[in-house]
Amino acid sequence: MTDMVAAALRAPESLSERSLEDWDLLVRQARAAGLLARLCLRLEAAGLIDRVPEGPRDHLVSARVLTDKQGRDVRWEARCVVEALRPLGIPVLFLKGAAYVVADLPAAAGRLFSDVDVLVPRDRIDAVEETLARNGWAGSDMNDYDQQYYRRWTHQIPPMAHIRRQVTLDVHHTIVPQTARIRLASDSLLEAARPLDWPRGGMVLAPTDMVLHSATHLFNEGEFDRALRDLSDLDVLMRHFAAADAGFWTALVDRAAALDLVRPAAYALRYTRAVFDTPVPDDTLDWACRGAGLFGGRRTLMDLLFKRMLVPNHASSRNPGHGLAQWLLYVRSHHIRMPLHILLPHLARKAWRRQVGEDTV
Repeated sequence: MTDMVAAALRAPESLSERSLEDWDLLVRQARAAGLLARLCLRLEAAGLIDRVPEGPRDHLVSARVLTDKQGRDVRWEARCVVEALRPLGIPVLFLKGAAYVVADLPAAAGRLFSDVDVLVPRDRIDAVEETLARNGWAGSDMNDYDQQYYRRWTHQIPPMAHIRRQVTLDVHHTIVPQTARIRLASDSLLEAARPLDWPRGGMVLAPTDMVLHSATHLFNEGEFDRALRDLSDLDVLMRHFAAADAGFWTALVDRAAALDLVRPAAYALRYTRAVFDTPVPDDTLDWACRGAGLFGGRRTLMDLLFKRMLVPNHASSRNPGHGLAQWLLYVRSHHIRMPLHILLPHLARKAWRRQVGEDTV
């Protein structure tokens, strides 16, 4: 099995001699990974897009046009959210893909979006939810258990969606679940956040915190449908921030230690360098791996698991053991997020609901 997408993003010039059969598979893998538009942009930047055969080129350009449109939609939604919450006089931080767009970061280019994520102070979360509801965002239709799951145990309220635009809005009060072993209050994130020129009143996480949040989401949440896309985001973010600030790598590991996020930081540094040749300094990677205890048997095991998931979500790129790795990392993610006395009943309930055909969170 072969992951053609990472190789194409690393060296787009290597695609010039590809056959139509190769292009067909590459397009399928890149679309499954959510990276078709980013690949188009890499080819355009290298002056190679006109050398791509017409059929696959049409798919590439179409994907890029779609992400351009989604980026405009996200900007509009961000403005609407800030305006709706302005009377509360609170900071509104945009997270993940929405943050890349409003901060005009390279990671926004060619990125698909499924929702808009924001972070607000936890002590104002009820007022935020009420204000959004008055301004057209409706809460999710969930049963009592799922409502409790979000409000008591996670780091956000149930997703909301605007009744006209149908854009999903995830409102967070921190970046890790309340039941997680990592205790991370949002105060330190808010204190270091950067204000935006537009929309005025909006904010984004500091560069180190943005990378750490992306790493934590990828390596702790157990969601791998777009894992290669998320790893590519980390690669693009770290390259950009390191080019702009010579002290970025030192600041990143210091901040990871301060926030107790050394382990996801170590995974991000190790696997971006392995997959995308991200220029992570040796001493930075060594420090993070030592701090995370990522050596010997643990490193071998996690390599076996993560390297099976950090590929396009397509049958042609899956290696033997993919299903087992996915299940083990799914269980691991829940163990990170919940103590056993909550986790075991929750997993049992999810399994039963799947048996009877109910949706689960």
